[in-house]
Amino acid sequence: MLTPLTTSIIFLAEGEAAPWWNIPSFEFWRWLNLIIFIALFIYILRRPVSEAMRARREGIRRDLMRAHEERNAALAKLEEVEARLAKLNEEVASVREQTAREAAEERERIRRSTEDEARKLREQAQREIKSLGKAARQELREFAAEQSIRLAEEMIHRDIKPEDDARLVSLRVNELGGVKS
Repeated sequence: MLTPLTTSIIFLAEGEAAPWWNIPSFEFWRWLNLIIFIALFIYILRRPVSEAMRARREGIRRDLMRAHEERNAALAKLEEVEARLAKLNEEVASVREQTAREAAEERERIRRSTEDEARKLREQAQREIKSLGKAARQELREFAAEQSIRLAEEMIHRDIKPEDDARLVSLRVNELGGVKS
């Protein structure tokens, strides 16, 4: 497997007098044709390729700028969220303090309300007791009076005989001015 260049060198070394452009393995025309084709290819495609490269470069630059802006926006949002989180701890502490304060105030209000209700109930009970006591004393007086009257009637009926009754009636009549007959 000899390469074409090696073959060309071997032919030249043997002394065959062929011009260098006609060496069978070198084939200058092929190389010239390839160079012209590549040059035309580059000449024709230079502008569209450079435009495509420029457009690609601009697209990459825009993407990088947008990515940079999005990164900055994300960092700003991150800072905002971190600030809110920092404030959140303060807000939680504030809400806890406020809740504890409100709970203490509510307990105190309930305690005062309960004391007021208990005081009102005691006062009402005392008024009812006094009222019931007065009613009971009144009933007791009435009962005692009725019993006294009943006992007195019984004593009178038991102790007074019809003669004593007549004598008492006449005494009373005499005290009142006597009966004129």
